[in-house]
Amino acid sequence: MLEHKYDKLYVALVTPFKPGTEDIDYDAWRKLLQYWGQDKFVNAGGGIIVNPEAGECFYTTIEEKVRLTEIALEEVGDKMMIFSGVMQPTTKASVAEAKALKNVGVHGLFTPPPMGAMDITSSWDPAMYPEVWTDQLKMICDVADLPIITHPTGGKYYGIPVPAIPKILDEVPNIIGWKMLTSDLRGTARALRDYSATKRHVGLFMAGAHKFHEALAYGYFDGTVSGFWNYSMEQMLDYLDAWKKDDVVKAREILYDGFLELHDYVIGTGGEMRLHSAYKVATWLRGLIPAPFMRAPQRKLRTEEVRKLRDLLNAAHLDVISEAEIRKAYPDF
Repeated sequence: MLEHKYDKLYVALVTPFKPGTEDIDYDAWRKLLQYWGQDKFVNAGGGIIVNPEAGECFYTTIEEKVRLTEIALEEVGDKMMIFSGVMQPTTKASVAEAKALKNVGVHGLFTPPPMGAMDITSSWDPAMYPEVWTDQLKMICDVADLPIITHPTGGKYYGIPVPAIPKILDEVPNIIGWKMLTSDLRGTARALRDYSATKRHVGLFMAGAHKFHEALAYGYFDGTVSGFWNYSMEQMLDYLDAWKKDDVVKAREILYDGFLELHDYVIGTGGEMRLHSAYKVATWLRGLIPAPFMRAPQRKLRTEEVRKLRDLLNAAHLDVISEAEIRKAYPDF
């Protein structure tokens, strides 16, 4: 665990807004970064992803992403690796964004595949047409020669299919980490381990906290790129520390003392996908940001979902804001 330079426990941070608006609250952002700059996270091998999907990279401008990154570098850039998401509707704009981020000193880039038309998103076959992504990545690397962590959402698949992985890594040598989004954990991990054994190290960075136990048991865990950290730093650090000490009994105790049920609900394992909206609401319930909502058209959690999330945070021994505070955003709570 965390054996190479870029193998870190990256938190994919939410972006705070001012209450009642869709305006970024840069003061709240600075305060949030100070929370993540605590020694206990830094010393555990923490890292920061600014402008991930959890931070609404699909709905923020180049200027907003750059300013968020500048503040992150000011607050914690001397303590931790700072990577920033790159995402705009066109390749030209994505390249311009990557160049702007490099110019302010970001340590690395976090890159989902292109957004937009069905042909390159929901209907895209990455195994047949990897160039949909790799062409854009190579253009980004031409202007911003920085380490890259992938966000490998997979078009018509859930994650990039295994046969496409070595093709993408060969085409883009800047890739140093692979966010593990796949439902085929073992297949994807074996492909990445085989690649690392013969070519270069590519870190396996776990995303879903509900799958950490499996990945750690198999040894397929080089770090994280995860939004589940946003609302559960204390619990997550204790859990990973138990694994680091080979105390599987302690890790299992934490897993079944609210950890697993909380994270299962956040992702919506019953099919009711609420992941990124739930990240933000849970972070707000913890009192870490001033407002719970994302930019439209991303959905708002319903009151009953907020209540369930509050109860699960309590059950996991995580402090939450008062009901009076909750009612400021959810009057019928």
